[in-house]
Amino acid sequence: MKILKPRFISPELKLLRFLHSRMAFPVDDLRRYENLEKGFKGEQQFDKWSEDILIDGLILNDLLYEVNKTFFQIDSVLISQGTLFQFEVKNFEGDYCIDGDKWLTLSGSTIKNPLHQLERSETMLKQLLQNSGHNMHIESYLVFINPNFHLYNAPINQSIIFPTQLSRFLDKLNRTSSKLNGRHSKLAEYLVSVQTFQSPYKRLPNYEYDQLAKGICCPRCRAFMGETLKCKCGFEEAPAAAILRSVEEFRWLFPNERITTNGIYEWCGGNVSRKVIWSILSKNFQLEGHGKSAHYVKVN
Repeated sequence: MKILKPRFISPELKLLRFLHSRMAFPVDDLRRYENLEKGFKGEQQFDKWSEDILIDGLILNDLLYEVNKTFFQIDSVLISQGTLFQFEVKNFEGDYCIDGDKWLTLSGSTIKNPLHQLERSETMLKQLLQNSGHNMHIESYLVFINPNFHLYNAPINQSIIFPTQLSRFLDKLNRTSSKLNGRHSKLAEYLVSVQTFQSPYKRLPNYEYDQLAKGICCPRCRAFMGETLKCKCGFEEAPAAAILRSVEEFRWLFPNERITTNGIYEWCGGNVSRKVIWSILSKNFQLEGHGKSAHYVKVN
C-alpha cells in the first residue's frame, strides 16, 4: 500500500488554531473549531489504522471536488485492483441513537445523518469518474474510529464500520486480491489533479489585527511563551525558529499586510529584540523598497 496523497492539517483548521490562541470565539465558531480539531484527530487515527493495509493499493487523503457547482469532500480513498474504496471517518464519542431516519444524541439533539453524507459523496464521485471516462466499482464505508462510541438501534448496514469491527474489516481488505497497473496510477493522478479549492477565510470568525493578543505562541500547547522562549508546558525554542513561525502565522492571518521589522516585533509582543528580528528577517526574506516603504517578501 502506498500513500500517494498524505493528509495535512486543513488551511481552515490551521487558521482557527492561530486565532483561537489570540481571541475569544463566538459560540458557533468555537463549536466549529472544536469539531474540526476532533475530526482531524479521528482522521489521524484512521491513518494510523490504515498503515496495516497490506494489499497493492494507493491511498489518497483529504480530497475536495466540485461537480455541477456542488462541493463534496472525501476523507480517504483506497484504489485497489477492482474497487475504489471511499471512507468517511467519524470521531464521534459517547452514546447516539437512531430513530427512523434521524440520528440523535441521547439528550435528543438531532445531528446530520452521516449515511446521507456518504451516499451523496459516492453519487458525486461516480459522476466525477464517469465524466472523465474512469469507470470503476466504488464501495463506500462510514468508519467510526473512536472506541468510546456507541449507536443504539443501529441498523444492519454493511457500509457502517464500528470500532469493534475495525480489526475484522482490515483482515477483509488484506484478503482482497489486488495488483495495480498504469490504469490505476492514471486514475490516482486524475483524482489528485482535479481537486478544487475553497477559501478558508470565508468561514472564519471576524477578526481585526488590534483585537488579537500579541506574543509568540507555543507550537505544542498554543499558550504564549515568555521572553526566554520557554513555555510552561516545557517546550523550548531558539529565537530564529520562534520568529519564523510567528512570521508564517502573521502571513496566514494577514496575507495582504507587509512584513516589517517593527510589525513583527509588535506581533511577537516584544519578546525578542528588533535587532534579532531584523537579523532573522534579513537572512530568510528578501528586502524590497527603501525607508518607510521597506518590507520583506518570501523568496520561493
